[in-house]
Amino acid sequence: MRNFVALAVLLALTSCAAPSVGPASLAPARPDSSVVFTAPDVVALQRGAAYAEANCGGCHAVGVTGESPMPAAPRFRELGLRYPVDDLAEAFAEGIDTAHPAMPEFLMSTQENSDLIAYLNSIQTHSTH
Repeated sequence: MRNFVALAVLLALTSCAAPSVGPASLAPARPDSSVVFTAPDVVALQRGAAYAEANCGGCHAVGVTGESPMPAAPRFRELGLRYPVDDLAEAFAEGIDTAHPAMPEFLMSTQENSDLIAYLNSIQTHSTH
């Protein structure tokens, strides 16, 4: 399963990569440039995927395919249909309060939160943002 998640992350990264053609890509980098473009941190995505698998995969579909082991648990790749994924960071930091007792309480570090949000953004099939 970990190999599948790693492959899914790599596929998501390659499909999101900006094309390297056009005048902007031909210009040399200027140290005083105020515009900075960054690619997703592959290591952060891997950590986010691992966190999701270890802590959420028992109930939720945490990858780009598959069904949730608990049918009522939303598939992570579709969270963007319900919420702006970036807005979930605050809920994760404060602890998600749900109407059902099966959802456990959990604590995560700031780094885990950031990694999980990055991973969730990388796997969305559709998004509200």
